[in-house]
Amino acid sequence: MNNLVSVPKNGSLVKTDSDTNFPTWSNWLDEIFNRDLPSVFNSNFNTGMTLPKVNIKETADAYLVEMAVPGLKKSDFNIDIDNQVLSISTEKSEENEQKGENYTRREFGYSSFKRTFSLPETVEEDKIKASYNEGLLNIHLPKKEEAKQKPARKIQIS
Repeated sequence: MNNLVSVPKNGSLVKTDSDTNFPTWSNWLDEIFNRDLPSVFNSNFNTGMTLPKVNIKETADAYLVEMAVPGLKKSDFNIDIDNQVLSISTEKSEENEQKGENYTRREFGYSSFKRTFSLPETVEEDKIKASYNEGLLNIHLPKKEEAKQKPARKIQIS
């Protein structure tokens, strides 16, 4: 229980057990640090491009990576493999200029992202393929032959 001291107009000290007069320091600090920050601190300052969402699916003979990245072209992507790390990145800059009788307006925009994934040793790096269609980047990561899932078989007892 907190004991707060309030000073009335006549100057005498009166003890109170009430938390209604003033918040405690810890309550005040909690209020500052635990409240939601304005969205301007959470958003991308450039053009609003956020880190794209990725779905990864494993099948018997491959891993499939799907990334939703609408509004880009195939030439905007850089896909690299180095030391069993798959990197997918893009950088895009735009510059627009409008001229009128009494004004010139220039706007610059820049957006980029980079996603990296550690690949298992079972991926056959030489046979990786990527495609981009209607805002969806697909990367096919085939498994090595020895890592492919074998079908179940029945074993006879002798």
